[in-house]
Amino acid sequence: MRRSSVFASVSAGALSLTGCVAPSQPAPRPAPPVAAPRPAPVPTPTPTPPPPPASADWRDWPLTPGTWSYRADTQGSIASFGLSGAPAELTLRCDRARSRIVLTRTGLVSAAALIVRTTSIARTLPVSPVTTGAAADLAARDMLIDAMGYSRGRFVVQGGGAPTLVVPAWAEILRVAEDCRG
Repeated sequence: MRRSSVFASVSAGALSLTGCVAPSQPAPRPAPPVAAPRPAPVPTPTPTPPPPPASADWRDWPLTPGTWSYRADTQGSIASFGLSGAPAELTLRCDRARSRIVLTRTGLVSAAALIVRTTSIARTLPVSPVTTGAAADLAARDMLIDAMGYSRGRFVVQGGGAPTLVVPAWAEILRVAEDCRG
């Protein structure tokens, strides 16, 4: 009987050891399929809105880019408006010998007249073609020149097939007039 008791005790020990072993775990589940990231929707480009319409009042229009410059020459003096390093868009030249001021609008000028608008005067000027555009001849004491110099911040030169100029009213205009008036 001893043998059976040894067998029984070994069997009981083996059974007790099997209780200590961790139960086997089920095989891991495969990971669920991961959806590929969707690219962010590309926004459809919105067209740039057109610029707001120009105000009916020219005094609200933006200034034409450029500045005035002044220089004396052998005939009198010149005030020129335009971008630095580019040909002038508008020139006032004193012809001291004739006591005249020549207003020249540069560009493709096809009409026989230009319109100059200031805060106090609007006038249509007959023009003659010149190599750089069109020129109007004014007396040195013409009130339009003073009106251009004293206009509230700006004046406008229109017509002749060239783009409208909205020009700042700076002192160079009146300086040319004074040079011509003696």
